[in-house]
Amino acid sequence: MSGELGRPSPEALLRQASQEGLGRLKIFLGAAPGVGKTYEMLSEGAARRREGVDIVIGVVETHGRAETEALTRGFEIIPRHVGSQENRALDEMDIDAILARAPRLVLVDELAHTNVAGSRHPKRFQDVEELLAAGIDVYSTINIQHLESLNDVVASFTRVRVRETVPDSILERAEIEVVDIPPDELIERLKAGKVYLPQEATRALSHFFSKSNLSALRELALRRAAQAVDAQMLEHVRALGVGGTWAGGDRIVVAVSELPGADGLVRAAKRIGDALRAPWTAVYVETPRAQTFGEAEHRRLAAVMNLATQLGGEVATVPATSVLEGIRTFVAEARSTQLIVGKSQRSRWFELRHGSVVDRLVRELPDVAVHVLPLVGGAGPVATAAGPGRWGARSGYAWTALMVAAVTGAASALSHVLDLGNVALLYLLPVMAAASLFGLRTGLFAGLASSLTYNFFFLPPTGTLTVSNPENVISIFVLLGVAVVTSQLTARVRAQADLAASSARTNAALAGFLRRLTPMGDPIELARAICEELARLFGLQTVLLGPAGTGLVVQAASEADYRLDTMEMAAAQWAFDTSTPAGKGSGTLAASEWLFQPLRAGGKPLAVMGLARDSGGDPVRPDQLPLLVSLLDQAALVLERLRLEGEMRGVEEVRTRDRLRAALLSSVSHDLRTPLTAIMAAAAELHHGNTPDLIGTIESEAARLNRFVANLLDMARVEAGALRLKVEAVDLTDAVSGAAHDARRALEGHAIELRVPPDLPLVRVDQQLLHHCLLNLLDNAGRYADPGTAIIVEGVHEYGTLMLSILDQGPGLPAGRESEVFETFRRFEGSDRAVGGTGLGLAIVKAFSEAMGMGVSASNREDGQGARFTLSFPSALIVRDPSEGSEI
Repeated sequence: MSGELGRPSPEALLRQASQEGLGRLKIFLGAAPGVGKTYEMLSEGAARRREGVDIVIGVVETHGRAETEALTRGFEIIPRHVGSQENRALDEMDIDAILARAPRLVLVDELAHTNVAGSRHPKRFQDVEELLAAGIDVYSTINIQHLESLNDVVASFTRVRVRETVPDSILERAEIEVVDIPPDELIERLKAGKVYLPQEATRALSHFFSKSNLSALRELALRRAAQAVDAQMLEHVRALGVGGTWAGGDRIVVAVSELPGADGLVRAAKRIGDALRAPWTAVYVETPRAQTFGEAEHRRLAAVMNLATQLGGEVATVPATSVLEGIRTFVAEARSTQLIVGKSQRSRWFELRHGSVVDRLVRELPDVAVHVLPLVGGAGPVATAAGPGRWGARSGYAWTALMVAAVTGAASALSHVLDLGNVALLYLLPVMAAASLFGLRTGLFAGLASSLTYNFFFLPPTGTLTVSNPENVISIFVLLGVAVVTSQLTARVRAQADLAASSARTNAALAGFLRRLTPMGDPIELARAICEELARLFGLQTVLLGPAGTGLVVQAASEADYRLDTMEMAAAQWAFDTSTPAGKGSGTLAASEWLFQPLRAGGKPLAVMGLARDSGGDPVRPDQLPLLVSLLDQAALVLERLRLEGEMRGVEEVRTRDRLRAALLSSVSHDLRTPLTAIMAAAAELHHGNTPDLIGTIESEAARLNRFVANLLDMARVEAGALRLKVEAVDLTDAVSGAAHDARRALEGHAIELRVPPDLPLVRVDQQLLHHCLLNLLDNAGRYADPGTAIIVEGVHEYGTLMLSILDQGPGLPAGRESEVFETFRRFEGSDRAVGGTGLGLAIVKAFSEAMGMGVSASNREDGQGARFTLSFPSALIVRDPSEGSEI
């Protein structure tokens, strides 16, 4: 938050800047199905279309409602693409077609919909996010029960668990229009068959669509929309730097302290928040006085902050030079409408000296309702620590005395040239120096010592403390006044410097924490780094537990000798299940030696962080709690990123398998049928006579069919990760000769030139896999080379790398797309002839080559007469010593 009132918030401006260039999202929010969300979306879309806006329908579910279907007429509808799931054909929104069409606005119904397996995104709201990122505006619809944060609440009274949910962040960034009708009217629509079929409507009326359920859902929808609008309004006024509370809804702040009785303020805030259904925050103002707190004060403050968290409030710690300044700044930045403070019993003398914070808050916050509650048990002096922290260090007094003595000596030496007024000015030097270096009390001591010394040595009658001239009394009071003013100013500057240093340390800790975690991609390494960083920053013993099966397991720990007993594991499980802190210092299983904090992202727990102090004290002090919470939030985001990346990899694997399955079916229907037809025809002719040509046809087509089946099986092995290498030393001359012999029918009509020197070194590879690679490369060359041309196989050994190339004379490869030939099912057709094949051969070559540690590349020949495919054997695969020619 901005530290200056009337100044735009940098964070709000950055968030606004991040939305530049993105599309705008508008959500039509309803309490239940049938309230008319889709109808309202289409009606507003039609109005925008009449205004000349380029608008299309991405997906709209009419559910057979005639009035809704009538509204879709006149819109350009992007055809859906057809997918399959559980042997059923299902159509989905074609996001690629919408991106290619690039309209100004697209209508996308049912935002919480789950896409068919194999789609680019598992959820429709992720499709919408991609459209928004492309600068396309989106209108969409959603029911309140589909919000992730309200899923449990809705299930508690409807007894229906909604599985399709969207994160609340979608709603927070969108413009919201609530589509609302009274429950009685919705029930009448249901009975009239305008929502479901009659038999389904009867069942729905007795379950989900009861009047009590609809009323509760309606309240949730209206209240959640109001909260989203309130948050957007606050973001806007912060970006503009506009003052005022902007009380579209109540926002409550309760100021807590280390004094006994502060827990009563938190409970009062909970009661008021529940009565007003308003969010509330417990704020602690950290002043320089917090450095003097003892163990008892730290414990009470930690208990109060934990209580606020358990009761559902937010917590915040604000560094400030004074309690008044901190509360005033936080209330203004949070746009609070109500403030709850405690007033302890103080003496009249204390209030005369220090003033009343409560009275000043009432005067300086005229737009805020201030609730003043007595702090029961909070009477007594302000908690401060005696000793050096209060009176100053002894060394400061000693240095002050030396400075006064030095000035006295210098003034005595110059007394014959200086008058008494200038001598008095000299004594200002030790006063200012002592106040600046050692604080208020040392400065006052310097003022008193200087005045007494000045009086004793220089004011007549000298050698006594008597002042003969009343005017000289002014000099004494000036010295004391300068000491007081200088000390006060110095204390304020020092407090501000301490706050700035604390803020800098916090920012540096956050930055360093993120800098180490962000590039990590291994979950185990990430867990270990989280534990090590937290242990280093807070001086604690840490352990990270993650879900496994039905319980939690330790994923990493800062020390190898950690110990988690049954109670500790129970506390960790509680923290994970309830997403609230448990263990030492909390309100649950406080007998445990560990404090367990949940790591949450996306509305659900991901892991639990355990914290313990070797000395046996509370793991985290209250002033450290905000930093710890921020670090845990950042760690949770990194864990969530890794989880989502893993899910996306799984989705990509499913998509690849589906694509492979579809392509294999296509291949079987075409490429396998052709040789089978030829074999069957040749076999039928054999009944009339044993013709050698027919036998050759059968052999040729059977070999062709065998290659197709082998390629299919090899690709299945690659996809399943079932390759098993049998590495041995192989002579490339023999390998090339054997492959050329086996591929002779595929190379029929082409001359083969073997330019493989016999003195090439042996290579360590799997002989069978290398044979498959060469067969597929030669088969590819035979199919694409011009009839009657030669196919060249050449081997070169230079610069520590052995390269085996196959060159053909044909159409070559499209410029700039040479690497695409190794993609599964990729075929570049010639312009003057059709070339068959499954498109698997070169993909198998690439997969087998990489499995053996080889490289494979494709390019056009230097003379431009065809294509060149090269197998590269790095030095690690080359046999240096001929005696290594035995099997590896």
